[in-house]
Amino acid sequence: MAARLPDPTPEHAVADGMFRVLFWLRLVVAANMLGFIAWRWETVERPTAAIVVLAGLLLWTGFASWSYADHRRRRAPLLLADLAVGVGSLLVTPWVKGPDFTATVPGFWVMAVVLSWAALWGARGGFVAAACVAVADLGIRWPDISESNYGNVFLLLIGGPLLGRLASALKDLARQRDRAQHAAALADERARLARVVHDGVLQVLALMQRKGPELGGEGVELGRLAGEQEARLRALLIVGERNDRIDRERSELELTQAILQLGTRRTPLVEVSTPGTPLVMPAYVVDELVAATGACLDNVARHVGDSAHAWVLVEDLGDTVAVTVRDEGPGIADGRLEDAAAQGRLGVTESIVGRIRDLGGEAHLSTGPHGTEWELVVPRLSP
Repeated sequence: MAARLPDPTPEHAVADGMFRVLFWLRLVVAANMLGFIAWRWETVERPTAAIVVLAGLLLWTGFASWSYADHRRRRAPLLLADLAVGVGSLLVTPWVKGPDFTATVPGFWVMAVVLSWAALWGARGGFVAAACVAVADLGIRWPDISESNYGNVFLLLIGGPLLGRLASALKDLARQRDRAQHAAALADERARLARVVHDGVLQVLALMQRKGPELGGEGVELGRLAGEQEARLRALLIVGERNDRIDRERSELELTQAILQLGTRRTPLVEVSTPGTPLVMPAYVVDELVAATGACLDNVARHVGDSAHAWVLVEDLGDTVAVTVRDEGPGIADGRLEDAAAQGRLGVTESIVGRIRDLGGEAHLSTGPHGTEWELVVPRLSP
């Protein structure tokens, strides 16, 4: 069983908007490709091959547009296949149109491939895709490269990374907005609870503190305890506000050292593998990621047994950081997580998935007879 548990993140929402625009771009460049080929049909040496290639590109246009519409399908295999189709359509151009061709079979259709990579994988993704397309385009023309050919390739090499950088900036803004809204909601809820406590519980405790001694006997002790609890409760409200302010002001922590401390657990036995270089991240991200990893290990100890063995792998993926927790237990039965959530037992939903979702990341679960594996992926944000 494999499950993709979290709801779409703000990052997904940004990508959704970009791919709605890219959907129409794919249709426009596909129509342009067909129109241009029809207009210059006399330049095609192998008409049958041209029809097959065009039909394949149209089918892929429809499939890719459908696939990119859902964030759950926007994975590496789709992007690699998209790039392979684009580069392949360029490479077959000399065979379809002959060695003296001027325009490639796909033409501007390859733009959609580069921009899709940029939308998902940022500036580096946009540059890699643009470079692959550029090498293929210039390679089939070598050594007869015109100024127009060079200009098209140059614009592609600039446009891909620029759009990727813009996409990354929009995702960062969406995550920051989401965190700010979440913090504001927490502050509002805390203020509401503080009013409820002040108007209810604190008033009752204060009354008990005043009236208790009048009752004599155990009333004196009851009044004393009520006074102590009133003072503690007021202190908790003040400390909670102060801690929120401190948390907002904390800077950074080193993730690998924090994760390595989990390797000292006695149950389950944990082997931790981390990158050779430090992973400095915002303190609140490190705290929540370590807590979610610890929750995964708690589940291993609880459901696999005290002698269970678990492995934790930390990976630096550039814009994101992934922590994988794996065990060799019997796996999670189909429907068990859903049943637990329906019964109000939200351990996995909140302690693991909820934490990662609140950080703008994703928690992927893979489970079966081979064991259970959690992959916790969070954006590598700056404080």
